[in-house]
Amino acid sequence: MKIVVFNGMAASPRAWELVRFPAPPRIVSYVEPDPDDLFVDEEKTLLAGWSMGGSRALECACRRPDRVSGLVLVAAAARMLEDRATGWQGMSRRRLEAFRKAIDLTQGEGLFGPPAGVPNPYAADTPEHLDHGFRYLEQIDLRAPLERTFGGKPPLFPVAIFQSEKDGIVRPGNAAYLKTVFPHASLVWVPGGEHALPTFAPDAISRAIASVFAA
Repeated sequence: MKIVVFNGMAASPRAWELVRFPAPPRIVSYVEPDPDDLFVDEEKTLLAGWSMGGSRALECACRRPDRVSGLVLVAAAARMLEDRATGWQGMSRRRLEAFRKAIDLTQGEGLFGPPAGVPNPYAADTPEHLDHGFRYLEQIDLRAPLERTFGGKPPLFPVAIFQSEKDGIVRPGNAAYLKTVFPHASLVWVPGGEHALPTFAPDAISRAIASVFAA
């Protein structure tokens, strides 16, 4: 079984340095690879994703659910922006612009400076990559494909969900929603508002990955 880890926007591979994997993972940007390239052989794949990487993992699972052996979703977003028409609580356009400026000002340092005592989960990124990321952030809405592919159906594979209780980047409503799509999933609420959970809850994420891998 393969393990593919989709990283977050402006994230460093060091974000996953404290997480233990039962097999060597392939850590990629959330903008790659295409699902058709990801599932080129017959081997099933455990998909893990953090933040926007979680969106990408969900997107791939919707495209090829038959090739997925499990999902580990860490602060993953089904939709990032608010949707007043449906009451979806997400990032407002105003907050999005503030987020964009914060990324520009803190390239490689994270929104609150590099964390103490753990690997820095952030990395400087190119303007082109960031522009792509913000377009993806604005456009992504996986609610319809998730419900069409998985809603009301028996579980196809194990799912683990991690979410900070007060995350200001990926709103906690995402995790609550994903639990309705995957009612068999385990859901861990992490106290506080930390977004970079692979560096702040690595033991719990490691256990979840091991459990999903074994299943």
